[in-house]
Amino acid sequence: MSSKAVSPRERVLAAINHREPDRLPVDLGGSIVTGINAMAYARLKRHLAAQGLEFAADTVRVTSIILLLAEVEREFVDLWGIDVLPLDRYCAAPGVPLSGRWKAHPLPDGSPALFPADFHPLIEEDGTWKLFEGAVMTNLLSPGSGSFVPAHFPLADLSLQELERYPLPRISQTELDYLRTRARDLYENTDKALFGWFNGSIFESGQFLSGFDTFFMRLVGEPEFSRRLLERLTEAVIEDLKRYLDAVGQYIQVIGFGDDLGFQNGPQIDPRLFRSLVKPLLKQIYATAHSMSAAKVFLHSCGSVYEFIEDFIEIGVDILNPVQTSAAHMDVETLKQLFGDRIVFWGGGADVQNVLPRGTPEEVRRDVRYRIEVMQPGGGFVFAPIHNLQADIPPENIVAMYEEARDG
Repeated sequence: MSSKAVSPRERVLAAINHREPDRLPVDLGGSIVTGINAMAYARLKRHLAAQGLEFAADTVRVTSIILLLAEVEREFVDLWGIDVLPLDRYCAAPGVPLSGRWKAHPLPDGSPALFPADFHPLIEEDGTWKLFEGAVMTNLLSPGSGSFVPAHFPLADLSLQELERYPLPRISQTELDYLRTRARDLYENTDKALFGWFNGSIFESGQFLSGFDTFFMRLVGEPEFSRRLLERLTEAVIEDLKRYLDAVGQYIQVIGFGDDLGFQNGPQIDPRLFRSLVKPLLKQIYATAHSMSAAKVFLHSCGSVYEFIEDFIEIGVDILNPVQTSAAHMDVETLKQLFGDRIVFWGGGADVQNVLPRGTPEEVRRDVRYRIEVMQPGGGFVFAPIHNLQADIPPENIVAMYEEARDG
């Protein structure tokens, strides 16, 4: 008697509940932190088309303008056994909704692409791309870069009194209606695991709203302002989270949050300050998520976050990403041994800083095999590279990575 086939959704659920599934679950494009840069994707499509793979569409669709990420098409989902589909947020960039209408616009390297119809960048002679919302420049992309960075810091000079009156960005009813319809369709008409990217950052949002340097200076020099800023952000996040989960909580298996807390060589913030100021607020957010949905809490936190992993577990983080093993104290064997039975690793499957952009395909395969051998036993591992695949990664290496993961 043959056993019942395991669906991708069941496979992912087994892994994130620390059970070893029938095979390794694989993610590409399931979220804005496990995606692929549109320029790398365009080269990958050309590479595989030359080898005979047929695509339904010739042109790349950009679904996250800020990170310049491509929609991962069905051909790749089928080719590499991708188990996860994204529930993207409604706006691909400030003021640019995913309305279903597209316009032709080349990527920074000249590759043809489709962007959402309301995308209207200002492109300078030196190759700088600028995004505007009204008269305000919100983001810019420097020549040679693969993504946009913030360019507008509205809280940089605000007083504590002005902070209380500042209207923080909030989720709209239009977006909630879009997300509910999209989530229900994906849940009922596919068998994939659904990843709802919520974001819900407070530490990182403080940086983006204030400016990186200003945020850290005020964190130390103006603790009352910083505490109130983080409290206000938390209040807004929790209110939006309740509305978000009311709309999609029954459909998604994973809810994604982002709060980068690490540098390459260590934490961004003194762990003692994190524990007294940030940790209690994040605990409130993640407790809200757990109280309203069975979806697992996924935290994207870049860099060396080793010193925070016990804290993450304590406050309700189920899944850690991107598992930046090239950062200090983040080697895969240590992480699996110390934390592998208590937190899921979603990522860490291939090194995007060194091996993928500079190695040979065989070096990529060896790196991927080693990581899978360490991380896969006992479940608690979903394969994805360390963060998004960047524009400088050769297509041959992307193929080698996903073939190895598919067969792992």
